[in-house]
Amino acid sequence: MKPIDFTSPRATARHFTPKLSDFVEQPLYSEVWTDPDLAPRDRSLITIACLIAMNHANELPAHLRRGIQNGLTQAELSAAITHLAFYAGFPAAITASAYANAVFSENQAA
Repeated sequence: MKPIDFTSPRATARHFTPKLSDFVEQPLYSEVWTDPDLAPRDRSLITIACLIAMNHANELPAHLRRGIQNGLTQAELSAAITHLAFYAGFPAAITASAYANAVFSENQAA
């Protein structure tokens, strides 16, 4: 089996489940993420926290990148992950830290 590219899980899954990918784009990205009642930065923080709490680490890299694009800083993400350790568990927080470190490292290398 060929390794799965988790850079963009949705793009990787699109070939196998195009209708599922369409549901993500319509309405999630076209309506929910653009709703002005909540800032994109806050949506990113909430989404990242949920992914950590629900142990969906494979989705983290794409959402960490989006969070950075939406204005989240390394200090804010570090503090959020540390805070989540007490609510989502230390293994989930440590895994999230490793993913966040990798994403920030790739940004610094670019």
